[in-house]
Amino acid sequence: MPDGVGARPRDGRGYPVPAITPWQGGLPQFALTDYGRSAACALERTCSVCGRFMERGPVWRVVGAAESPAIAGALAAGQPYRNLAPTMEGPGHRACMLYAAMVCPYLARPNARRRAGAAGTAGSGDSAAVRGAVRGGTGAVVGFGDYEYAVTGAQVLFRFLDVVEFLPHESADEHLAELCAELAKPS
Repeated sequence: MPDGVGARPRDGRGYPVPAITPWQGGLPQFALTDYGRSAACALERTCSVCGRFMERGPVWRVVGAAESPAIAGALAAGQPYRNLAPTMEGPGHRACMLYAAMVCPYLARPNARRRAGAAGTAGSGDSAAVRGAVRGGTGAVVGFGDYEYAVTGAQVLFRFLDVVEFLPHESADEHLAELCAELAKPS
């Protein structure tokens, strides 16, 4: 586990709560994204998982079955890739996104589903993923040269530029060696 993730508040089971996760009634709402927390990550250039500052340079995010093949196809064709449809999923550190891909049930397995009954909170935005739908297909941890964002009155949107790393997975445990190597690097 990355140090920044280990320092996050925990739920009742002991699971670390990502920086953009809203709380309701003292409980984290893992299937939702909090508007204010996401805006702070965008404006302050902090990781959406650990909440710590991200230096200038590449950022990472986890993509699902809809976006992973598009990125793979662009790379195979020698074409640039830019997600023209903005996403509410914010960027993070490489280690944090490798870790998130492995421990988040929805990100980790192709047969996982986002909880259909997740209740929204005031000021929070839902992810673009359809509630109850299977993630399906190949996911990936993707590094991008940079990102753009827009903070509107209702949501925070991100677009990512210039793929610098593409690590596809059927099951995210395939990233364990990569995560261990990343965590072994000197700080």
